[in-house]
Formats: sequence, C-alpha cells, structure tokens
Amino acid sequence: MSKRTAHRRRTAGVALALAGALVLSACSGGGGGGEPEGEDSAGPEQSAAITFGDEAASTGPAEEVPGATPGGTVNVLQETAPDHLDPAQVYVSHESNITRLLHRGLTAVRLDNEGNYSVLGDLATDAGQVSDEGRTWTYTLKEDIYFNDGSPITSADIRHSVERLFADFITQGPSYLQRWLANEPETYRELLPDGPYGGEHLPDSVLETPDERTVIFHFEQPQNDLPYALSMPGYAVVSAEGDTQEAYDQEPMTSGPYQIEEFRPGRSMTLTRNEYWEAASDPARNAYPDRYEITFGHTREDTTARLMADNGENQTTVTFNNGLDAGQGPAVVEDPQYQDRLVDGYQPYVWSLAINQQTVTDRRIREAIALAVPLNGVRAAYGGALGGEYAGSLISPLLPGREDDYDPFGKVANPQGDIAGARALLEEADAVGYELNYVHHTAPEDQQAAIAVENALEEAGFDVNRSEVPPETYYDTIGVVDSGFDIYRSSWGADWLSGSTVVPPQYDGRQIADGASNYAHLDDEHVNSEIDRILLIEDPDQAATEWFELSKYVVEDAVASVPVIYYRQTMLHGSLIGGAVFNDDVGTIDMQRLYVIQDGS
Repeated sequence: MSKRTAHRRRTAGVALALAGALVLSACSGGGGGGEPEGEDSAGPEQSAAITFGDEAASTGPAEEVPGATPGGTVNVLQETAPDHLDPAQVYVSHESNITRLLHRGLTAVRLDNEGNYSVLGDLATDAGQVSDEGRTWTYTLKEDIYFNDGSPITSADIRHSVERLFADFITQGPSYLQRWLANEPETYRELLPDGPYGGEHLPDSVLETPDERTVIFHFEQPQNDLPYALSMPGYAVVSAEGDTQEAYDQEPMTSGPYQIEEFRPGRSMTLTRNEYWEAASDPARNAYPDRYEITFGHTREDTTARLMADNGENQTTVTFNNGLDAGQGPAVVEDPQYQDRLVDGYQPYVWSLAINQQTVTDRRIREAIALAVPLNGVRAAYGGALGGEYAGSLISPLLPGREDDYDPFGKVANPQGDIAGARALLEEADAVGYELNYVHHTAPEDQQAAIAVENALEEAGFDVNRSEVPPETYYDTIGVVDSGFDIYRSSWGADWLSGSTVVPPQYDGRQIADGASNYAHLDDEHVNSEIDRILLIEDPDQAATEWFELSKYVVEDAVASVPVIYYRQTMLHGSLIGGAVFNDDVGTIDMQRLYVIQDGS
C-alpha cells in the first residue's frame, strides 16, 4: 500500500453500509502539511460508504501489520497538551488522538492492510444488531474485556457511561447519542438532569441492560449511523465503580492497550502497557510499542527540525498533529532522502471564520467580513499549497454531495479578498469603523493567519481588536455564548461521512449553549426546520445533496461563517518508525499500526 492517502473501499463481512461520510475523531481541530506533489496534485476523492462489521470481522486480534515487531518506545512530539482525558469530555483532535490509545468503546473504526475502512465491534461482538427500522440497536459485550485495574467491563459500565453524559459537568464531548436518546436536541439533559449521580437512571424504554453482557438502545427516530457515532472517543467506556466525576478528567481508568503512568499537564505524558488488555478481544489495535513518551510544546518548526535530523531518539519519533512547517516543508517534500519518511493526506477539517450572529446583526456587515477575508493570507500561514486548498464550502471535499466548483463570493477564484467590495458594503450600512473583537489561539500559524485577516479587515474599514488564548483552552473560550467576541476561527471536520455531522452541530439554533459547537450562534428558522427534515431522509445520496444545499444557505444567506481552506497534512517521522500510513478516518497518522523497527529487523 502506498504511503499516499488511502481512500476508502468496501469490505466484506458487513451488516449494514453507512449512509454518510468520513469520521473524524475530533471534530474541532486543525492541520497543516499536504501532499508532496504541491499545487498541481490531484485533489481528495469523495469517500465511499463505510461498512459495519459482523462478529467474524470484529474478532481480535487485529490484522498484523507486515514486518511489524513488538517492543520499544515511540516518542511523540505534540504542540498542544490535552485539557481533557475523561472520554466524555474529549472532542478535539489533539485529545482524541491520544485517547485512542487509552480508551475503548462499543465500536471502533479499523483501517486494514489493503486500505479498507470498516466499523467493527470493539467491546461489542459486532457493530450492532438493528431492528425496528433503525430505532432499536442491540449490543452484546465480549468476554475478557477489562479496565486497567483488572475489573471486568460489564453492561453496567456501559449504562453508566451513557447516563453520565447527561450530567452538567460533561460539556465538551459529542452530544449525538444523548440528543438521539432524548429526541429533544435542545433540552436533552432533562431526560436525566443529574446523570446517574442522584440515583436515577434512564428508563428501559430508552436504554436496557437486561444482563451483564447486553446493551439495548431505543430511539424514537431511526438512527442508522449509531455504530459510527459509538466509535468516537467521546463515547468510550467509563468505569461505574471508578468514576470520580470531574476528577476523572485528569486521572481516568483506561480500557485500551495503554494506561497513563505519568501526566505532567502542559509538559509530558508517559503511556505504558495496560496488562489487562487482551489482544484477542481487540480487532482494531495492534499495540506494538511497549511505551509512548509524549511531550508537549513543540511547534511545527521544532518538530520538523528534529525529524529532519533523525538522530538519537528522533529516529523513533512521530507526531500525531504537527504537519511540516511552512518554512522547511517545501524543501523536505522535494528532497529524496525524506520520501520514505513522509505520510500525507487530506483532512476533513475546514478552516472557517465564525461570525457571531448575536453581536454582528447586520447581514451587510457579515458579508463585508466574508468578502474581505484573504484566503491566500491564511493559507500562507499554514504553508501555502502544502497546508491546504482554498475553500468555498463548509463541507470538506472528502464528503459526498459537495459541488466541486462552489465559490459563492468568488473567493476561490480571487483568494486575495475583495477589499473594495467589503468597504462598499460597510459604507452602505453606514458602518465604516465598525469594531470587531477577534479571538484566535497562540499557535504560530494561527497568529500569522490572524494578522493576515486583521490587516485585510482594517483595510476594508473595520476596527479590529485582536485577542489571543492558549490552544489548550481555545475551544472552551469560544464555546462560551456571552464571550464578548465577534469573530473566531473554527476548524471543523465531519465526525463521520455525512453532512449531518457538519451542519446540525454547528448551526442548529436549538444547540446554542455554553460548551456547544454553534460558535456562530446562528438561530435561523429555515436552518432549524431543514435540519429536522433532512435528518429523516433515508437515501444517503439525497441526504448528502440536501446537506450541501443547506450549507450553502448558511454561507450565502445567513453569512454565519466564512470558509477559508480545506486542510492537507504532511507529516515526517523517524527512520526507525514502521507501519506509518495516513488514516483518512482520523485525519492523521494511524497510531494503531505504529511499531519500532528493531536492530536487525
């Protein structure tokens, strides 16, 4: 298999084909890097439907990676340390990529040696048994599944993991499952206001656990994407006995192949083997290394320089999130000595600028922002063609249903921005000098992009007040409804291959709340009603088309967000790292296949 992007193909042994698109473990994230071919390289292919695995496909151990050898330590260079380790609080990419090594859920997504992707049973024996036209899903737990203290994982732990999602302190993770169970998206917490901590439980009409190995979900509406949703790190299992509520976020029990030996927030994390993990029960993880040493605070420049040097510990080093930096990246991808150590692909993230509808209420002013934002200036901060492709849509080109030539404001054709057009709109609105409070985070590329945006907006006639916050707390900051900010960068990727994981979580007006992902605070009757209508469409092709049409309304009519770039990612790894391939499903290197090349191997 080539180290270039592995596009999805159908697999055998499947119970049901998914009506949708690419999963991204953490929907808010960001990339950098790209395909070595540069500006003229072929664009990403839209992904095919991904299949759900039956019991045979879901049996461990995971397929062996050719040439892999167990043992050794993998060093990981990361820019941003995780703020959350409780799986229910994990949504953004830099946290998801680490927690995939620690936690298991009912299902998991697996990339095989042929480049095929499928959703398999992880803790469950298969991807789920569906009945009642998608309204009822039954899962049977495997035997020999344990937490890292040796306690067995039972249906009581799954029930507890689901019920605690309704507690008030769970604010940062995905909310698909709990909204589906409640069938009341905007008030889902009322189904179990305190979670399980007050002694109450979800009724059997919603969630049944009739014995230690059986879990049954009941929904009022068909939820045919459930197996894919359950594969998200945010729905991994939490121990009912070991749950320390808020404190679980820093010292969680683990169910995956690794456990946290030491975590120094902002500095480092050491992962060692969970002796109670059974490879025979796990079809998705190879877990070849004995140990992961993860350090934080590494910029793309630092990461690229270390991996180019390829000396000492750098030989056994990777990164999960840091693409090549803009300065050295072009030389690296053109130098033959690095070709065997490059992993690259398109990510499903879209860099966009959210516009706060509650503070910037005049559509003409929002359109002026959209016209002024320089796509080329932002892309240059991420490495030019190495970092991404100009975006006209909020939906990644990897997803089905997208119109390839969509360019609503002519920004893709003229990526420098339309300063004159923006100023004309401000003059029409009598708003020259309009004050905008702009927040971004402190990563170097985001700072550079923010300067380009600020300069263009001020040239158009805005007065920009720019604020910075650390990456670790960035999404917590912009997730506050009354934050006082008017515009902010959001990098959103589909949680699985469907526009249903792009439009509703970002633009459903009934999901405006602290910690939610409607960063634009858009509450539009047309958008809300269309979301309800499209969610009931059974045909995946029709649904994909309808989601794209609704995303066009968000961009053109509501002007709630400005699409800027589709991310690409090129990553370098050390010469003694084996099994390194790009995983479209997580938008980065596949951490489950990595191994250390031993002496003589």
